[in-house]
Amino acid sequence: MALRFAPLRIPLQRRLQTAAVLQWVFSFLALAQLCSLLFALALLGPLRLPALLYGLWLWADRDTPCRGGRPSRWVRSWTLWEHFRDYFPISLRRTAPLEPNGSYLLGLHPHGVLAAGAFGNFCTEATGFGRLFPGLRPQLLTLPAWFRVPLLREYLMAGGLVSSERRSLEFLLGRTGGGHVAAIVLGGAPEALDAHPGALRLQLRHRTGFVRCALRHGAALVPVFSFGENELFRQVRNPPGSALRALQARAQRALGFALPLFHARGVFQYDVGLLPFRRAVCSVVGRPLLLPRIPDPPPEAVGLWHERYLRGLTELFERHKGDFGVPPERHLTFV
Repeated sequence: MALRFAPLRIPLQRRLQTAAVLQWVFSFLALAQLCSLLFALALLGPLRLPALLYGLWLWADRDTPCRGGRPSRWVRSWTLWEHFRDYFPISLRRTAPLEPNGSYLLGLHPHGVLAAGAFGNFCTEATGFGRLFPGLRPQLLTLPAWFRVPLLREYLMAGGLVSSERRSLEFLLGRTGGGHVAAIVLGGAPEALDAHPGALRLQLRHRTGFVRCALRHGAALVPVFSFGENELFRQVRNPPGSALRALQARAQRALGFALPLFHARGVFQYDVGLLPFRRAVCSVVGRPLLLPRIPDPPPEAVGLWHERYLRGLTELFERHKGDFGVPPERHLTFV
């Protein structure tokens, strides 16, 4: 791997953008381990009493990630996220208004390697979600395991992240008063393994639980497609049926999350590194699919609305793909 010296006159703004994205990648790859280590050291050192009290707090507060979390508008509005946004850049496009008195389940596609579009658009105010959809409060669902890590859980909830457990989704959509938005990367961990540049393979054909939940609460389904998400990283080749893919699938079942072997830009001009490429990501929010409220939806109703959702997502992609340089012959594939 060759090392090239970085230009000395890089504008400060670009350096700030790189620093913002570097801390974001670090938060995915190492922040959980660091928080766990700090908590363990506190228990073994002079901070034992505060650490024990915090441990008791964790037990008493264990259900909060499934009950709306503790979002902080201050954290979501940090200037840091504006630098993060501008690195790619990330943007949000509205195709139809969402009424503030409704409840919505936003299906986010594709997962990508680290879901940069989902984070930038729905965990921060950097791309203007509150301005585009006034009166709505988005919350992004993520793996429950992250909320078992001391200190990290508080940081995640401050950004509006909550657990992806079923009871968490039920709580968000069942709240009274309207204005609640549950955003879910529906392809989940398996889809991250398909996040190769140019890939349009979505793990959605047999995922119907989100439709069932939306029907129970009469929440609207809204497809969201992030153009450019799969262009941010490159992965080691792992086609379905390969030995590597089988190993990754076993690791995912054991750990609860995917382990894509990815690489992209390096820091200090290394040829290979873990920083995403500077590629534009635009999340296009489609028209809401208004569902009836059926407390105990039969399989036929779930199947009907699931097909309508797939059709709505396909229409959204086909209508806007030309704006982002996707060739006309390229189409979504549902598996």
